[in-house]
Parts: sequence; structure tokens; C-alpha cells
Amino acid sequence: MSTKKANSSEKVSLKMNSKSIKAKTQEFLSFRKKLQPLNDILKEFETCIQSGAAITPFLLAVEKIFTELLKTREMVTTLKPSKIKDGYSEIQHREALQKHYETVWKHILNGMQNPDEAESTQALVTAVHLLSTEAKYPKNPESKSMLSLSKLRNITQQMLSSEKLNNHLFARFKEYGSYLDIVYNLWKILPDITIKEKSPSDIYVQNYLDLINAIPISAEVQENKQLLCCSEESFEFDYPVVRKNLNKVWACILQWTNDLSETTHKQLLVVLLEKILCHLDKPILLTDFLMDSLDVGGPVSLLALQGVFTLIQQHNLTYPKLYEKLYSMFEPEIFHTKYKARLFYLADIFLSSSHLPENLVAAFAKRLARLALVAPPQDVITIIYFIGNLILRHPGLKRMISHPIRDKIPSDPYIMDERDPVQSNAIESSLWEIASLQQDAIPSIAQAAKLISNPLPKCEWKLSNHLEVDENDLFDQEILKRSKEYALNFERPQSALVPNATDAFSKCWKLF
Repeated sequence: MSTKKANSSEKVSLKMNSKSIKAKTQEFLSFRKKLQPLNDILKEFETCIQSGAAITPFLLAVEKIFTELLKTREMVTTLKPSKIKDGYSEIQHREALQKHYETVWKHILNGMQNPDEAESTQALVTAVHLLSTEAKYPKNPESKSMLSLSKLRNITQQMLSSEKLNNHLFARFKEYGSYLDIVYNLWKILPDITIKEKSPSDIYVQNYLDLINAIPISAEVQENKQLLCCSEESFEFDYPVVRKNLNKVWACILQWTNDLSETTHKQLLVVLLEKILCHLDKPILLTDFLMDSLDVGGPVSLLALQGVFTLIQQHNLTYPKLYEKLYSMFEPEIFHTKYKARLFYLADIFLSSSHLPENLVAAFAKRLARLALVAPPQDVITIIYFIGNLILRHPGLKRMISHPIRDKIPSDPYIMDERDPVQSNAIESSLWEIASLQQDAIPSIAQAAKLISNPLPKCEWKLSNHLEVDENDLFDQEILKRSKEYALNFERPQSALVPNATDAFSKCWKLF
């Protein structure tokens, strides 16, 4: 019985009433020479952190208290004793407030590891708010507005956990990624806190990539010049410094690529392509990494192909088996990933030249036609129009439309399992798969498949109009087309008035 009573009393003490916290906060702010209310708040705050209880009321309380103390310069100890009324006791009081402030920072950083996402997110928000306030109202009145790199480093290290994913923290931290001073100072400290020697855990790598994704160095961020902590007079953005640090960081990240999971590998490639590649000094050094990624298969190979395409287009990289690799990516599994739009986009670019051999382009058209038989409905339409564009670019492929294979040859000469598209005999085959889709149950697919039976247009179809369409959109489009074909009234209304009692309407319905 005694243990139960002790446990119950402990739970009561952990759940400190939010009203009492607000009362103690107001009591301290009303009479700031009395430190006992602040001591009570910090003591209970520490207890809640250790037990994993709710800490939001304490976070809001200490944020309010120390924001006010920073603004009123009540923690400044560099003033001359002659200018302080109470002399030595006043200095002691200010030093005590500074110690409490450092204790609060430790509690806030520990609170970012709270298992509850809402609590840890609030700890991050409180930390950034205090960081911003301290930069605008420094404890040294003679110093300029400057962000504390040590505190920013501590916040960043708390988010870069090796034990759990902090997606919720980085999702909130993205809000601060639009501020130029936050971006600049983060890239300033990242080379020092990045693991260089040993290979970190997969969780750490994912958290690190989420952090980089949250702090873009885009032209829009540089043009807006929004500042969170620093003033315009004391801050100057130096892009060469940021780029130098970014290259150092990415050189470390490339050493982690040996034992990555598929999820982390995809995330690494996405961050590289969308955030980092345009800022690298020597992108050609990525060649080995991208070539190894091409052999992984699936979405990883597709993302690596986009990186290879960038190196070919902008840095004169030569990759002789590029079309064989692109050809091998058109598998049924690719239509069930969110990167399929990239595949069509890249394939459209790679096959845009009219100087490609017709037997090579015919292999892509035939493979796409075969995949159209098993692809999702929304992707079938994209495939059909893609094949139509290939025929428009290479008129010699029209022989695949009117090829007499169905009447004279018992089997299709196309070799689906051939890795080399040139050796697949696709040019000797026909697009019978598209002809069979003319009888599809979905009207939009059947209508699109009739392009091989109708005269081809002079202009190509825009694939971008079909890449983001899903099955729900196809259904809605059919409803809009056919809704006007059916009457929505029992009988055609003659006026806006209620029908007469002798009408059939009044016999079946009663109005109240």
C-alpha cells in the first residue's frame, strides 16, 4: 500500500497544474528580485523531463520569462558597479539569472528528445525563439546583433539523433529555412559536427538528409533576404563560404554510401538532385556513385539516371550504355512508384532526337506497348501518347502500325527479355497491343488507342498533361462527359412553381 501511495503522489507532483505554473510565472515577473517562483518552475520542469511527462506549460513559461529578461537586459553583468543601485548584490542576482538561463537551455534541449512529437516540437520552437531573442538583445550591450553559434550547434545536434527519426522536428524546422541568417550559420557549423571517420547509422543519415533538405540555398531565399536573428546592418551573406562548406559536407556524406538502405539511398539521391548538385564545385566526381546507383535497380536507378543525365548535359560526361540502362528501367514495377513521372520525363528527353536509329526507338515503342497491357489505367494513356510522339518523330515506325504480322506470322518476333534494345527485333513486330486496347472498358483508354487507326496529328501530344492523372480523375472525367446524357428530373419542369395536385409528382411525393 505504501508503494502505491508513493507512486500516486509522484504522478500528482509530475502533473503540475498549468494554472499554478502561470501564477508562478506572473509572480516572478511582478517581483523579479525573488527567485523562488523561478526555482520552483525549473525544479518541476526537470522532474517532468526525466519522467517523460508533458513539458509544454513549462516551455511556454520559461520562454515568456527569459524573453522578458533578455529584452530588459536584466541578465547583463558588464555594467559598472557604480551604475548599479544595489552594487554587489545586484551583480550576484544577475549572475544567478544567467545560471538559470543556462539550466533552462539544457532542459529545452533535453525536451527535444521527448517521445511525444508535440512536446519535442514545442521544445524546438522555444529554443529557436530564445535564440532569436538573444541575438537581438545580446547579454553584452556593446556587442552587435549576432546569432549564438554554440546554441545553434546544440539545437542541430539534438535533431541529428542516431536512435530515432525526427521527421516532425525537421518538418517544423523548414519554417526557419527561409531565413537567410539561419541558413548561412547552419552551413557554417555543419562541417564541424558532421561525422567524418566512421559510417553512421541509417537513422542518423536520414536525419542529416532531412536537415539539408530543410535549409535550401535557393536563389529565392537569397533574394528575399529575410532575417530571423540578425539585423541587416550586422549580417552579410557570403555565398562562396556557404558553397565551400557545402562541398566539405557532401564529401563526408559520399563516404557513407556503402551500407545504405534503399529508402535512405533514394532520399540521398533526391537531396543531391534537388538541393546540392547545382552548388558542387566538381560534380563529375559523382560519376562513380551514380554509376553504382544505376546498378541497384528500381527507383534508385531511376534517380541515378537523372543525375547521369545532368552530368551528360552540363558536364560532358560520356556513358555509352545509357539507352540500354533506360530500356531496362521500363518494368511493370516502375508504375507503382512515385518516381514514374521522372522516368517518362527523362525518356522523352533522351528519345527526342530525330537522329536516333529507328530500330532503337522501335524497341522502346514496342516495350511500352507491351507494358500498356499491365500498367494502371492512368499510365496507359500516357504510354499511348508517348508511343504516338515517337512515331511522329520517326515516321519509319509507321510500318509497325500497318505491319501484316497478325495475318502471316504465328508469333511475335519481338524478344521481350533481350537486354539490348537494338537486338530485340522490335522493328519487325507491330503495335498489336495498342490495337487491342481499342476495345478497353475504359472509354478514355479506348479513345486514345485509336490514334494508330486515325491520321496522326502534326504536333506532338503534351505528356505533362497526363503524367499526374490518377484513376479518380479518369472516373470524374467520364462522369462529366455522360452526366448531360441522362435526365435528372422525373418530368421536365414547366415553371419554377410547385406542380399541380393532379400531376404525377404530387402522387409520389408530399411536400412539408
